[in-house]
Amino acid sequence: MTDRELFDAYNKDVYRTCYYMLRNVQDAEDVCHDVFVTVFRQDWHEIEQLRAWILRISVNHCLNLLRKQQRRTVKQPQLQWMRKHQEASVPAVDAQVLKRESSEEWEKLLGQLPEKLMAVVVLRYLGELSTAEIAQSLNLPQGTVKSRLHKALKLMRGKLESKELYDTRGERQYGAP
Repeated sequence: MTDRELFDAYNKDVYRTCYYMLRNVQDAEDVCHDVFVTVFRQDWHEIEQLRAWILRISVNHCLNLLRKQQRRTVKQPQLQWMRKHQEASVPAVDAQVLKRESSEEWEKLLGQLPEKLMAVVVLRYLGELSTAEIAQSLNLPQGTVKSRLHKALKLMRGKLESKELYDTRGERQYGAP
């Protein structure tokens, strides 16, 4: 397999993983590029589980970028507050329409998860890796992967259930506890 064939075979998986973890098109493209630069600098011909290895590199790059962005936002809390205030005061029509779609809800729920849990969910459901492959990719015991996956799904389910108690106006539905 040549470098080009490798890129063609895994580009979509890497981009999808990056996009769901970062929730930003430009960042996902940049990280996707960085992932393949890293892969091509390594001796990837000798890797047995190539897909799992590449997705592990993707997740690590995404987590590094998220940490870097988090440090930046901690340093600049005033700018972050101003951005959030502007976005909240003038909602775009497109944003309102997209918010109603299930994919938007999935992204929102995924974004609320801690990084460790998000990585496992993204690899399992977007990367379509088995728990054994995820364990190998993240250098974790398989039991840890299963427990993180269970915890992430439980958190997401809880958020969905609490959301269903409220109607579209933000008021409690009749009969809800």
